[in-house]
Amino acid sequence: MFEGLKDLANMASMARKTGEMQKRMHELTERVGRMEVSGTAGGDAVTVRMSGDFQVRSIQIHQWLVEARNQELLQQLSQEAFNAAIQKARDLSTAEMARLAEELDIPGAQDALKRMANR
Repeated sequence: MFEGLKDLANMASMARKTGEMQKRMHELTERVGRMEVSGTAGGDAVTVRMSGDFQVRSIQIHQWLVEARNQELLQQLSQEAFNAAIQKARDLSTAEMARLAEELDIPGAQDALKRMANR
């Protein structure tokens, strides 16, 4: 009989932890969304600023690149700047998630996040 009560107490504890984890994940998502990263290419010829949740905030193209009228170069540098910003946003998100997993002491979460980051 007492084992059943112990199991119920464990289940209640897990439910509280799940609720806390969901709340903290929501807070993390909002916090990361407010953070900003930037990616550049061509010696700052193209700069892309993006939020941690991958929303583009701004794109700056240096005047010399516009005046060069080189569409291929502009496309290449834009792609490089976007990819750099995306990678920084991924790294930011992964680091914040790892920090949260450590705070919440979630078994195995650190290893899973490391594998995701190395993809």
